[in-house]
Amino acid sequence: MFQNKKILVLGLARSGFACCKQLVKLNCKVTVNDSKEEKKIDKRELQELKNLGVTTIFGSHPDNLLDNTFDFVIKNPGIRNDHEYIIKAKELDIPVINEVEFAYQMLPQNVKIISITGTNGKTTTTTLVYTLLKSAYDNTYLAGNIGYPLCSILDKIKENDILVTEISCQQLANLKTFKPHIAALTNLSPAHIDFFGDYETYKKVKVKLFQNQDASDIAILNLENIDSLENTKNILSQKKYFSSKQKADAYLKDDNLYYKDELIINRNEMLIKGDHNVENALIAITIAKLMGVSTSLIRKVLKEFKGVTHRLELVDVVQKRYFYNDTEATNIKCTEIALKSFPNDKIVLFLGGLERGQKFEELIPFLKNVRAIIGIGECRERVKELGDSLKIPTYIYEHLKEGFEKAFLVSEENDIILLSPASASWDQYKECEERGDEFKKYVENLKNGSN
Repeated sequence: MFQNKKILVLGLARSGFACCKQLVKLNCKVTVNDSKEEKKIDKRELQELKNLGVTTIFGSHPDNLLDNTFDFVIKNPGIRNDHEYIIKAKELDIPVINEVEFAYQMLPQNVKIISITGTNGKTTTTTLVYTLLKSAYDNTYLAGNIGYPLCSILDKIKENDILVTEISCQQLANLKTFKPHIAALTNLSPAHIDFFGDYETYKKVKVKLFQNQDASDIAILNLENIDSLENTKNILSQKKYFSSKQKADAYLKDDNLYYKDELIINRNEMLIKGDHNVENALIAITIAKLMGVSTSLIRKVLKEFKGVTHRLELVDVVQKRYFYNDTEATNIKCTEIALKSFPNDKIVLFLGGLERGQKFEELIPFLKNVRAIIGIGECRERVKELGDSLKIPTYIYEHLKEGFEKAFLVSEENDIILLSPASASWDQYKECEERGDEFKKYVENLKNGSN
């Protein structure tokens, strides 16, 4: 289908780079275009593309670039469908797809595809599903929105392999034939309205994950999420349900997680905490059982799984203090979820970062178990005002390093020391992951010093 074609790859990033390399193998004439200036492109990637004969056009979208000589446009998921080239491609009757759709059509026969989407929890769920299946089957691969373009692993995948994918709403928007054998929707709530225009459109895009499924396929749905249920009424796949509040195919009762009434594990045996992670685990358990993984192996993995890096990740336990890295909590809602995950524990909380007018007072109902607050970054003075108003001991520092030292000093045995700042990191870091890595480094230093 793609052999010897002329193709425009719109948007580079990781998926565009991997896609270009695969297209060259198919003897395609490839042009990649990105609004980012060439000097901001990774030099090694740029040189590799040029060595492969890819035409590179950076810094703008020239009016005369796209014409009817192109056979396909393969776009980066982050590019909206109202982009000038996408509109022009439709006028010229040129098919527009994305990297996932292209890679899917290149897969060998009989690959078992498992896909997870949803507003919240999809990365943790996808990672847990992959960990479970990889523990049971060596021929399991991970790709998609989780950071590994499907194109980048195409050469490794063989017939009858297992492919676990996280699929974002932006990827779903341009999928045509993609058909997972098992598809899970964690939940639906308003998100990405700036990209899709309204919530109704967003919901319709999300359930496109099920659009090509038939009665031989399986959909896993949240029994407690009305929008998920309403928007999947007409899908053709077999429906399996999970619930943290009532009996379902997979459910929580008296702190125990069950599948088909079989006890799998007590929630207190899991390292990942919070009701949201119980739901993520219920999805993963359902998929693992459907794929034939034994209960004993599921239990073992759930006992050891620390979560996704930078998302309520248990870093380590040092001197009976539990250190959690939740640096990706860059808004109030995420920090609320983190705090609710430790209802019976005392917490030393890192709060603050880039000043964006965050309404820290919205966290007040969830600070009852907070022993102390460490305010950091630009908005640390406002963090101090919050803590003082609640009579919670609050200490402020410009940098994480000094704050970390204080956090340990004011903590006690069995406390949770939690980096969940409800703030972006751009006042001091290029990415919030750097903040999380620094926190993890201090935990490691503390552990080494305590030996």
